[in-house]
Amino acid sequence: MSRRTTLRRVGLLVLGVNAVLFVAKGGVYLETGSLAVGSEAVNSLADTVYSLVVVAGLYLTTRPPDFEHPHGHERIEPFVSLFVALGIFAAGGAVLWQAGSAVLQERVTVSRSPVAAAVLVGGAVTKYLLYRYCLRAGTRNRSPALVATALDNRNDILTAGAALAGVLGAGLGYPVLDPLAAGVVAVGILYTGVEVVRNNVDYLVGAAPPEDLRTEIVERALVHEDVEGAHEVIAHYVGPEIDVSLHVEVSGDRTLREAHDIETDIANRIGELPEVDDVFVHVDPKELGEWKDDANVDRLVEDDGTDA
Repeated sequence: MSRRTTLRRVGLLVLGVNAVLFVAKGGVYLETGSLAVGSEAVNSLADTVYSLVVVAGLYLTTRPPDFEHPHGHERIEPFVSLFVALGIFAAGGAVLWQAGSAVLQERVTVSRSPVAAAVLVGGAVTKYLLYRYCLRAGTRNRSPALVATALDNRNDILTAGAALAGVLGAGLGYPVLDPLAAGVVAVGILYTGVEVVRNNVDYLVGAAPPEDLRTEIVERALVHEDVEGAHEVIAHYVGPEIDVSLHVEVSGDRTLREAHDIETDIANRIGELPEVDDVFVHVDPKELGEWKDDANVDRLVEDDGTDA
């Protein structure tokens, strides 16, 4: 199955599941009046709204390259993820306000309905399965939007557990636990928003990839038998993918065809890394005096226990 088909199908599945959970939790909230269940209903409503945006975003990001976007549309994904974060923050703020108001104004409704507990348990199990599925699909397909969705689903498991504790505690004669549980749910929702933002900022500001990946990039250049060194190795995120540029040092007696072959071979080796999008290789002949010491390259190679 292609990346485009996988991402779109996962997005539609998440949207459908969140919509069903919102209807179920909303119905139980109207029946029982439990703030803990109501907070979970708000959470599922936010999930449904942002899932709709994710589906639209994934449709755009999986479109093939065109004249205006020769590298494709994947770079839209971090923006989709940040929209997810905004929805999460809005939901968390609404739930926190509702829970705080209930405690301060002593508007606590006690629910002893087993249906409330059942819908929370069912929601937690569903979210766990969705978390595993989205995380696997997002990791395999290098999709920040799906990974962000997976993190939100993971946190929903914890918030559902907090809501369940509140419902059970209120039923046992401690009604204040219901809005307090809703407050815990709100904090969990807000934390998820922070996590999503943190995970996607690097994609937007062009940060460097993890050091082990940078080491692999350098090693794939230095392993070529005609390359005697490398410098000015730059790897940075452009959306969820990585662009690489580097200078390789070769002997100046190589013919133009040989220099071209060296450049092509190195670009292909580095381009085989699934995280890498574009590779730009510049060949520096020794006789031009352009060979340079590069402390970053030396550190990466030395940390890996090899010699340049």
